[in-house]
Order: sequence, then C-alpha cells, then structure tokens
Amino acid sequence: MEAITEIEILETREKSFNEKLIVPFWSLAAMLVVMNTTMFNVALPRVAHEFSLSPTIASWIVTAYSIIFGIATITYSRLSDFLPIRKLVLFGALLLVLASLLGYFAHSFILLMTARIFQAIGAAAFPGLGYVLFSRYIPKERRGSAMSFIASGTSLGFGLGPVVGGALTQYLGWNFLFAMTAVVLFITPIFNRHVPMEEKKTVHFDFAGSVLVAVSITGLLLFVTTFAPWPLFISLITMGLLWRHINRIRSPFIHPELLRQKGFRQLLSISFTSYFINFATLFAMPILLAQVFHRSPMEIGLIIFPGAIITAFASRQIGKIIDRMGNGIVSRWGAFFLLLSVVLFATVANLSVYGVLISYFFMSLGFSSLTASNSNEISHYLSLEHMGAGMGMNQLGGFFGGAFGVGITGMLIVLQKGTEMASVFQNIYLGLCVLPLISLYLLHKYGQRDRGLMNS
Repeated sequence: MEAITEIEILETREKSFNEKLIVPFWSLAAMLVVMNTTMFNVALPRVAHEFSLSPTIASWIVTAYSIIFGIATITYSRLSDFLPIRKLVLFGALLLVLASLLGYFAHSFILLMTARIFQAIGAAAFPGLGYVLFSRYIPKERRGSAMSFIASGTSLGFGLGPVVGGALTQYLGWNFLFAMTAVVLFITPIFNRHVPMEEKKTVHFDFAGSVLVAVSITGLLLFVTTFAPWPLFISLITMGLLWRHINRIRSPFIHPELLRQKGFRQLLSISFTSYFINFATLFAMPILLAQVFHRSPMEIGLIIFPGAIITAFASRQIGKIIDRMGNGIVSRWGAFFLLLSVVLFATVANLSVYGVLISYFFMSLGFSSLTASNSNEISHYLSLEHMGAGMGMNQLGGFFGGAFGVGITGMLIVLQKGTEMASVFQNIYLGLCVLPLISLYLLHKYGQRDRGLMNS
C-alpha cells in the first residue's frame, strides 16, 4: 500500500512540474556554482603570493568553502522537508549575490575568507535542492537523464571555471571572480515563477546537530593538515556527542537510521572518495602547471577546459545510458576512469602539459559518470520520507570528501618541501590510486545486494 501511495504522490507532483524548463536552467545554475569553486582554484597561486600564504593556508580558501558548502547543502535539504524549495533557493541566490559583492571589494585575506564562506552558504542551495527537487517530481524512468543534466552543468562549470577564472585573474585581478558569480541573479526569476510552491510546515531544524557536525569535521581536517593533537581531541569528543544527540531527538540533522544501513553507507563512501579525488586534482593541477610548467592562469584554464567541456556534452549520453541500462555499469566505468586518470597523473602528467590534459579528461569523465549514477541510485534507494535528508547527506559526504582532498593535498605538498615539484605530485597521485580501488570494491559489495545496482 505504501508503494502505491508513493506512485500516486509522484504522478500528482509530475503534473505540476515544468520539467523541460526547470531542469536545463537548474543545470545552468549548477554550472555557475561550480565555476565559483574552480575559478578560485586557478587563482590560488596568485592569491597565495599576494597574501604570502603557504600551500596549507591557501588550501583553506577551498577547504573552508567546501566544509561550509557541505553543511549548508544538507541544511537546505533538511529544510526542504518543512519549507518550500522555491523560497529556499531564492534565499540562497540572494545571499550568494550579496557575498559576491563583498568579495568584489575585499582587499584582505580576512574579507576574502568571509566572502567565500557566505558564498558557500548561498551557493549550496542549488546542488542540494536540485537533487531533492528532481527526486521529488521526476519519475524514476526519466530521473537518470535529469541527474545527468546537473552532472553536465557541473562538468561545464569545471571546464569554463578555469578558463574564465584564469582570464579574469590574469587581466583584471582575482576580485573580478566574485562579480562573475553574481550572474545567478538573472536566472532566479525563472525558479520563482516555475518551481512549484509547496506547503509550509512547522520547522524542526536540529541546529545543535549542525554545529556538532561542523566542529567534528573541521577538527579532523585541522588534525590531518597540522598534526596538532588538540583538534583531534575536540573532534572525537564532538563526534561522540553528535552520535548521542542524533539518537535522542525526533528530527536530527543527520538521520542515524540511514547511517545504520550498510548499503547507504557504501553509497556515501563512494561519493566521498570521488569528490576527494576530483577536488584534490582541481587544487593540485593549477599548482603543478604553474610551478613545474610555468603556465599563466589563462593557460592553465585552457589546459583544463577540453576534458571538462567534452565531458559536459557526454553527460547527456551518460544519462540515457543510466535510464536504459541502470546505474551499475555507469558507476563501474566511472570508477575505472578515475583509476586510469590517477595512474596517468602519477606516470605521465609530469612529463608534459599534454599528459596533464589527457589525464584530466579521464578524471572529468569518471567523476561525472560516477556522481550522476551514484546520486540516481541513492534517489532510488531512499523512500520519499527520507529523500530530503538522504540526498543532503550524500552531498554532505561528497563535499566533505572534497574538503579532505584539498586539505590533505596541501599538507602533502608542504611535507615534501625540498623535493623536486614534479616528484611531489607524482607521489601524491601514487597515493590517490587507492581511492578508485576502494570505490570499485564498494560497488562490487553493493552490487551483491538484492536491489539497486544488482539490477544493472
């Protein structure tokens, strides 16, 4: 009876949802949000030089953004269970624009970090609410194509971000990167008009849980990047308090019943590893190209662009394959391409810029394939009751993986001080080879289940 009820709910929602208009424009918003991240990756060497920052400190420009982004993503997803998605996305867009204005006029590291943090809070509305919106209103047989639209926008953002960011940084200065992000203001009227207005419910938001999650992850990141014992001590205490807290309240920030499910934990771990690899590469690649091959920000963007733009166009086909053949085959190929990419980065990327270009092509294709199919699988795995919380937890796990990827990569660069830079990056990528193998193992174990990937 419950399954019939969910089908009836989805059919009713589908009739009120302008899929052909909302999906492509949401993909455009996702592209702008990702550009907001990748533009700064290219500018990091110049920002670090201007403020005399070490690679570890500079990495926190991206790491702090990723932490706040992850927390905000699940916050929007949890709030979507109580508040209309339309109002939440308008709030996020407005905050993103205001933070961009602050960043445009920032001329100190403190103001830069402040602007980036508030940008993260605003920008998180689009990916977090996008997956919930599509899962809520689009039937399963077409959902893979819709998810791939977001993946396409994400890949396009990864491709355009370095080019646009490199050009703006080289010719106008890094402050103009903030102005570019404000473009999102011009597409929000479409969401205000066409995203269905849902019923508002009494909000039960677990603020204490969100704070405990943020402190736990930040403490752990500080420990792995500084080796200071006190952040680890604080992190372990807050993790214990968090687990006790979420098991005692009615509407927790993170649902413990989902974490108790082995299949869901496996899917979260796959998201974590894929984002770890991708964000680590987007942080390390500009430094590699700048310090080993002496390329300008504009040249760095043009080297990254081909792989990402080809993947953006391929994402539509990826979505069709998901709908036709299932998530499993796309997930496995995505993990394989990630493995091939890190092996290439470890062996040939330090020989020429063409090696970097080819290596990143497989990285971009693998990341897009794995994240689209994994998100679609999670949307099938979850019940409607847990859709907002579960999709938010997936985004949270992914961006925490990205934060760890950037933080640990920055720390490894500092630890290898005195080593030839080409060898530094080679060592890092040899270590990263473990993560795609973990993803392939998790996909194999999950595929042995009676549902989901087992059907592909």
